[in-house]
Amino acid sequence: MDYRVAVLPGDGIGPEVVQEGLKVLRAVGERFGHTFATTEGLIGGIAIDATGTALPDATLALCHDSHAVLLGAVGGPKWDDPNAKVRPEQGLLGIRKALGLFANLRPVTVHPLLLPSSPLKAERLEGVDLVVVRELTGGIYFGEKRREHDQHGEWASDLCLYTQAEVERIVRVAAKLAQGRRGKLTLVDKANVLETSRLWRSITTRLVQEEFPDLRFDVMLVDACAMHLIRRPADFDVIVTENMFGDILTDEASMLAGSMGMLPSASLGAEMSSKAARIGLYEPIHGSAPDIAGQGKANPLATILSVAMMLRHSLGLEQESRSVETAVQATLEGGIVTGDIARPDQVAATTAQVGDAVAARV
Repeated sequence: MDYRVAVLPGDGIGPEVVQEGLKVLRAVGERFGHTFATTEGLIGGIAIDATGTALPDATLALCHDSHAVLLGAVGGPKWDDPNAKVRPEQGLLGIRKALGLFANLRPVTVHPLLLPSSPLKAERLEGVDLVVVRELTGGIYFGEKRREHDQHGEWASDLCLYTQAEVERIVRVAAKLAQGRRGKLTLVDKANVLETSRLWRSITTRLVQEEFPDLRFDVMLVDACAMHLIRRPADFDVIVTENMFGDILTDEASMLAGSMGMLPSASLGAEMSSKAARIGLYEPIHGSAPDIAGQGKANPLATILSVAMMLRHSLGLEQESRSVETAVQATLEGGIVTGDIARPDQVAATTAQVGDAVAARV
C-alpha cells in the first residue's frame, strides 16, 4: 500500500526537524518495503506571508487527501502581535477543526540516560510513563470571544462550552488507551469552581462505570494535578482533560523528560474502517524556537517520535513504529544527542547528525 503524507514544515525550526523526521520515514520505507508519498504545504507565518492566511485552502485540500499530516511548528517574532487579525496559531486551530482532530495524545516517558537533564531528582522520575489525552476542538479556545468598551472601561470574555458528545468521545479514547496500558484513568478538572468541569466529571464518572468498569478511575483538580506531576509523576498512567488544562499540563510534564525536544504528540480524529485507524496530525509539542532556527541545534527526536506515532495510529504499522522508537533509544544510548539534553561531558550533535543516527538504526 502507498501512504500519502501531507508535510507542513511551518516556521522557525519546523523545517529542520521535519526534514529529519522524513529522513527516518524514508528509512522505514526502505527497510519494510513501503512507499510514503510526501507533499509539502504551507501553514502558520510562512503561509501568512505567501497567501495572507495561516491555513490556505490548498493546504486543507492536501490534508484531506492524505492518510496523515506531519507538522513542524508555527509562529515567530515576525507574526507575534496578539492583536493581529491573522496569526500563525489560527492555522493550528483551523486545521484541528477542519479535520475533526478532537483527541490530542501526548506521551511522557523518561529515558534513564536523560535523568540528569530533568530539573527533578532522579528518584522521582523512576518509572514515569504517562499519556495526557487532551480534548482539542472545544472549550475556551474555540468559544465565542468578545472584547468591548463601555462606560466602565474595556472588558473581554471567552466562552468555555462543552457538549455531552464532545466529552464522551474523548473519554472513550482515553479509556481504551488506559485498557491497553496499566489500566488507570485520571480525570483532571476544576469541578469545585467551573460548571463545565462539573459536566465533565458527571459524564466521565458515569461513562467509565458503565463502559469501562475494569479501569481504576480517579478524579483530580487541575491545580493538584500540576503539583503531583512534579511530586509523584510515576503514579499517573492516562490523564484525560479539557483543552486548556491539557495544553498547560503537558508543557509542565515535558520537563519530566528533560526537554520539550523529546516529546511527540498525535492529534486524532474519528476511527475509520480501513487499515488506517484514524486521520491524524503529528507534531512535536515544542514551538518554533526562532532563536536557534537555522543553527543545527534543534532536537529532532520529538518529531521523529511523532513519526513513530503516525505509523502506529494513522497508518496501522505497529512493527514499523516500534522500529523507530527502538532506533531513538539506541541513538540516545550511543550518546548522539543535541545540546538541550547533552551531559557536560558530551559533545553536542547537530540536528542532522541525530537524524542520520536514528535513520541508520531503523
